[in-house]
Amino acid sequence: MTLHDLDATGLLCPLPVLKARKRLTTLAPGDVLRLRTDDPAAVVDVPHFCNEAGHRVEKTVADGTATVWDIRKGG
Repeated sequence: MTLHDLDATGLLCPLPVLKARKRLTTLAPGDVLRLRTDDPAAVVDVPHFCNEAGHRVEKTVADGTATVWDIRKGG
């Protein structure tokens, strides 16, 4: 398992999800993408995207005005 970082702060949805989708395509199944967002809509969009695409949100942490998501790529 490898951890990859993607900072999507300052971007409004759907851009954080689109960037996460693009980055996840380059990862191996089981790898984790740590996504950082600050758009309030991401709280709905990121879990929905993961559920639809077969990925799993492993952890969500509030960090000041941002939310940090650990997304495990599905197989």
